[in-house]
Amino acid sequence: MLLLDRPATELTWRTQADLLTLSRRSLYYQPTPPAAEEVAIKHAIDSIYTAQPSYGSRRSAIILERDHQLVVNRKAVQRHMREMGIVGISPGPNLSRRNPEQRVYPICCAMWSRCDRTRSGRLTSHTFAWLLAGCIWWQCCTFTPAMS
Repeated sequence: MLLLDRPATELTWRTQADLLTLSRRSLYYQPTPPAAEEVAIKHAIDSIYTAQPSYGSRRSAIILERDHQLVVNRKAVQRHMREMGIVGISPGPNLSRRNPEQRVYPICCAMWSRCDRTRSGRLTSHTFAWLLAGCIWWQCCTFTPAMS
């Protein structure tokens, strides 16, 4: 550990562990390196996630078996993904709900009143300018003066 001074002559390891409120057993612990199979699984999961970040543990387990010939169950894939800090990207809840602080403008254009009912609702300020430009363009292009 970096907190302990191993070749210390003034303080023993026991005193240092007591001062840091560490157990002495943890001073002697040497972590074992991961197995080669686990490393191969994690590399395969990483390549799958890099190619398709929307895939979760279920789809990754299927692709591991199909493309990489690694038979790993979904729970193990979940554990590996959790250890690696990756999560499948998915849309969150209530994405179709509008922001109540955003101002809404009604549509008043003949072009849009001919469309289906879903488009003749309300627009936000982000698309209002584009809609207005489209209405002006539509009226200019469809207006044909009578020839005398």
